[in-house]
Amino acid sequence: MVPATIVSNRELMTGVKLIELEAPEIASIAKPGQFVMVRCGESLILPRPLSIHGASRKTGRFTLLFALRGKGTRWLAQRSSEEKIFVAGPLGNTFTVPEKPSRLLLVAGGIGIAPLAFLLSESLGGTHTMTLLVGATTAAKLYPERLLPGGVAIVTMTDDGSAGKRGLVSDVITGYLDWADRVYLCGPLPMYRTIAECLSERRGIPPVEVSLEVRMGCGLGICYGCTVKTRHGIKQVCRDGPVFPMDEVIWDSVAC
Repeated sequence: MVPATIVSNRELMTGVKLIELEAPEIASIAKPGQFVMVRCGESLILPRPLSIHGASRKTGRFTLLFALRGKGTRWLAQRSSEEKIFVAGPLGNTFTVPEKPSRLLLVAGGIGIAPLAFLLSESLGGTHTMTLLVGATTAAKLYPERLLPGGVAIVTMTDDGSAGKRGLVSDVITGYLDWADRVYLCGPLPMYRTIAECLSERRGIPPVEVSLEVRMGCGLGICYGCTVKTRHGIKQVCRDGPVFPMDEVIWDSVAC
């Protein structure tokens, strides 16, 4: 692990914080889809895996978007500017982006916007056409549109209809499959299962990649605490993922 200096730490949505860290050795090589392991508090607490939300090679800084879900993330949320925390990474594989001009569909459920916002910003330099389906339970938990790069078609969904269209991103994804050349998903496990079941009944769908968020122990492939069943055998999310082709994962075997 390397020390990373906190540049800022602020609440972005209700119960969700955005922390900016300075660590050039991580920011200079980070790619969309990868994650870091963050030591939160006492050494006895297992480090937390967090998706990289953005990175700048120029400034040597990167950002993490995280929800307050337990003791570790609540400790992280209380850290102040200029403090140092210990981080390992970047870890894992990356999203696969075509080299030729393509139509990319990104689907984010809740905090799943974290790695997809990074993918959006990194893909703008090419000639891709991109559409983002982004959803949340309510408007207060919706990722601010002002932070998303321009040139992206955005479709907003909320469970209660307080912003955008009422419903789930999984309700509308099929309407975009004939348009897309490649699809990227990040969100809660129920969203994956619903979409996987829906896509299993269709033919001719584009390649679909998902970013899995599961409990991890070490993040390095040593403890085997993050295994999932795939059609090619047992895989480790930390080493073989976190990005997987959707049709390779056996979704009934994946635990939250």
